[in-house]
Amino acid sequence: MVEQGLIRAAQAGDRDALITLLREIEGHVYKTAFYILHNEQDALDASQEALIRVYTKIGSYEEKAQFKTWVQRIVTNICIDKFRRTKPTVSIDEHEMVFQDNKHNVEREVMSGYLAEDIREAIDQLPEHHRTVIVLRYLQDFSYNEIADCLDLPLNTVKSYLFRARQQLQNRLQEYQKGGVSG
Repeated sequence: MVEQGLIRAAQAGDRDALITLLREIEGHVYKTAFYILHNEQDALDASQEALIRVYTKIGSYEEKAQFKTWVQRIVTNICIDKFRRTKPTVSIDEHEMVFQDNKHNVEREVMSGYLAEDIREAIDQLPEHHRTVIVLRYLQDFSYNEIADCLDLPLNTVKSYLFRARQQLQNRLQEYQKGGVSG
């Protein structure tokens, strides 16, 4: 993701290297913030706060952990703090359907959209600690060890959270499939 030379140059005070570094990570930072907070404005705020923190704390980064793990720990902690400070609100996104041509299977696209929405809703309903590990594992593609480092949790706790979160997601999605839960 990021070259060590760029990190070292940024730590040595090279402003251009630091800006390049921030540009390389900003998409990942926003993606994490959005999937945890599930609100565009909150995710933008959290992303900006995280990037500022990386900017101001780059000198304190030590190579004990991978750089992406260090950054994800920052953004995840900011999101968790923001989530705790505000009560979660249900966001209804406006979705536009665009029928480009008749070659697409419209029914499949509609069903796929419903499934994606059901998955997002199910993830949103998970407890905060379960939602966070799901986001880091499946949306950010972190290893179990990277999640443990990022959240400062024992590896077995991460495995347990992921196991329980997957069970809860499976149960919730089965309820959606049966029509027992309305979004």
